[in-house]
Amino acid sequence: MHISLIVPCYNEEVNIQKGVLDKIGNYTTQDERFSEVLIVDDGSNDSSKAVIKNKYLKTYSKFRLIQNSHQGKAFAVLTGIKQAKGDYVIFTDIDLATPIDEVEKLIAKTKEGGQIVIGSRNNSRAGAPLLRKIMAKGFIFIRNIIIGLKGIKDTQCGFKLFEKQAALKIIDKLQVFHDNRIAKDSSVSAGFDIEFLFLGQKLGYKIIEVPVVWRHVETKNVNFIRDTIETLIDIFKIKLLDLQGKYH
Repeated sequence: MHISLIVPCYNEEVNIQKGVLDKIGNYTTQDERFSEVLIVDDGSNDSSKAVIKNKYLKTYSKFRLIQNSHQGKAFAVLTGIKQAKGDYVIFTDIDLATPIDEVEKLIAKTKEGGQIVIGSRNNSRAGAPLLRKIMAKGFIFIRNIIIGLKGIKDTQCGFKLFEKQAALKIIDKLQVFHDNRIAKDSSVSAGFDIEFLFLGQKLGYKIIEVPVVWRHVETKNVNFIRDTIETLIDIFKIKLLDLQGKYH
C-alpha cells in the first residue's frame, strides 16, 4: 500500500504554531505506507507558506508543498488527488480535529474492499456549540430528502480515504466542482464532499463509513451559517443536474 496524505491549508499559522504538522510528520516519517504528505496551500496570505518552506520541508523529507490560488478547500483537495503518487489518498483537516492516528481505522476498511472510506462523527460532535449541532441535524435531514445518499450519515467529516483510480474517475464526472471557483474568503466547499460521494454511489464504488474520534476545534476559517447556506445551494444544484441527466 502506498498512501498520499493530503493536507489542505489556508491561513493556518495558528494551527501550525500548535504543532499539527509536527504530529503529522512524526506519524508518517517512519511509516513506509505513506509515500508523501502533500500540503496544498489555498492561497494563504499569512505566514503559513513561509513556515512550511523554511521549517517543515527541511525537517520532513516526505512533505511537499503545492501552491494554489485561492479557490476554496475543495480545489485544494482536488489538486492533491491529481498530483498524488500513491495508489490511495487520504485527506485530513489541518486542525486535526480527528487525530492523525485514526487513519488506521480508514486503512483497515480497505481490506474489506472499501474504495471510499469516510470518517464519521457518528452523531457525536464533542465540544461543538448546541446551535451548530441542531443545524447539522437539520442539514442532514434536508440532504436526505433532496438527494438521498442512502446509508451515509456524515458526509462532512474532513477525514476520508479514496482509492486513487476511483477518485480520478469521480473527479472526471464532477459538475458543480468541475470548474475552478474564485474564493473571496475562507470557503470549506462542503458541497464537494456531497457531490463526490453522490457520484461514488452512482458509479457503484464501495463506500464504508467508520466512526472516528472527533473533537470540535474553533477556527476562523469556518462560518457555519454561511457555509451551510453555500452547501444547500450546491445540493440543489446537484439535484437539478441529476434531473437533467448530467451525471449519466
